[in-house]
Amino acid sequence: MIKSEALIYLVNSMTKPEKKAFRIATDSSDGAYYLQLYDLIDSNKEITSDQLKEEFSIKLPKASFDTSATHLYKTLLNTMLDLRKDQDSYYSLFDMILKARILFEKSLYQECFDTLKKVKKNATKYENYYALLISSRLELEYQLALNFPGLDEKDLLHKHFKVSETLRIIQKIHQQSALYELLKYRMLHRGNARSEKQKTELNDLVVSEMSIVSSSNIQNFEISKLHQLFQANYLISVGDYKSAFHSFNELNNLHEANKHLWSNPPIYYVLSIEGVLDSLRSLREYKGMSHFVQQLEKIDTPFLSFNTNVVCLIFLYELFPFLDRGDFQSCEQLMKKYDAKLLKKVQLLSLARNAELHLYLALIYFGLRDFQKAKKCLSKIIFTNRDYSYLPVFRTIRLVNLMILYELKDTEFIKYESRSIKRDINAAGKEYKIEKKIISFVNKTHLPVSIVKRKRLWESLKKDFDIINQDVYEQQTLRLFDFSAWIESKVRRIPLAEILNNRVSQQH
Repeated sequence: MIKSEALIYLVNSMTKPEKKAFRIATDSSDGAYYLQLYDLIDSNKEITSDQLKEEFSIKLPKASFDTSATHLYKTLLNTMLDLRKDQDSYYSLFDMILKARILFEKSLYQECFDTLKKVKKNATKYENYYALLISSRLELEYQLALNFPGLDEKDLLHKHFKVSETLRIIQKIHQQSALYELLKYRMLHRGNARSEKQKTELNDLVVSEMSIVSSSNIQNFEISKLHQLFQANYLISVGDYKSAFHSFNELNNLHEANKHLWSNPPIYYVLSIEGVLDSLRSLREYKGMSHFVQQLEKIDTPFLSFNTNVVCLIFLYELFPFLDRGDFQSCEQLMKKYDAKLLKKVQLLSLARNAELHLYLALIYFGLRDFQKAKKCLSKIIFTNRDYSYLPVFRTIRLVNLMILYELKDTEFIKYESRSIKRDINAAGKEYKIEKKIISFVNKTHLPVSIVKRKRLWESLKKDFDIINQDVYEQQTLRLFDFSAWIESKVRRIPLAEILNNRVSQQH
């Protein structure tokens, strides 16, 4: 039995071609219970699991909701799979392998070997070494079953050599994949390196990766891609954005030169562009971002959810030049521009992208001094789904929430949230200096009244912030939002927009 929430999400994420194919495939089943269940979901994008069950039981009291949901789920997946065979080489290659098996079972041996030969040719073209390995081994097994018809020993040894070569490539890809996955795991669950000790702890991965690259004489897209991804993400984790930008740029060039090898949808290509944009933002090179944003705008796939996540990425990197400069009015205009094509489709975003989007929407409202709307934005992340708490950006979201509570003068909730954040920090065993500063500041009951005392207070705080701003590990949090600018605005009684604009201007 499937979860009805998963079924609702699946239906809502369907593209127009998928919906059309589903209707054609189920045309003879008109009026079936599972089709009426589909119509209930499709006609109400905001329907919840409980509402769906209730409406289904009212409309079809004699029908089983679980049986209808399971059948609909299977039918939808089969329809999508049929479409993928014509859209993606990965699906088509394995579909042909399965057909070759059927042909052999039906004693259509020549047709079977012709199909496997085509699979091997296309697998080599698209560098799908897993399909190449399976088709090559199937060919040998079938040759063995038929006592090697028309095959001499030299041909057999050559086929064995080709399989061994494919296995060697797969082993290299696996080794590099394992290192990259381990690096990403540490970044996600431990956060970016915040000290020289944590940076040293990543050296074992770096040494292993360099060893694999230097010892490998294999050159293909997957290995080169994984190498650049590893290098770029490692450099970001230690705060070396200039070098990370170079690696991501190399990765982007690699993708552009190998468009025939893109996955469908092109997930890794989008990741490479995002890496370049992230590095450019960290360097405050806003003019250079426009080219890569335009590259994202060219992406058009039949996958609605993927497209929406790309649109979100475009919105964020069009937003950052305004937000970083404190131009909150321009931020608001951009937000209105993306209302229909993004803000009303947030249910299609991944958890991480949705959390990031709501963080920056809250900061826009914060800059516009609409603190209630800002609070509402973050409440959707903090209180609706506990899975958000596992994301690294969640800690930043809670810090921004403290700022909002401070502006709303909600002292009781500030104390409660501060204690909760401290417990989480202690449990994680890691803490940014900026986090301590924010928690300490929002818990101050009163700021000095006189201008002289305020000036002294800011001079004292500025010394600490100057040290923090030079720390590459603290920059991991500050690059999301300049919290020190907000504290300066409160102490010096200067608008936040003015301080942000001055700081960006000084960096150019």
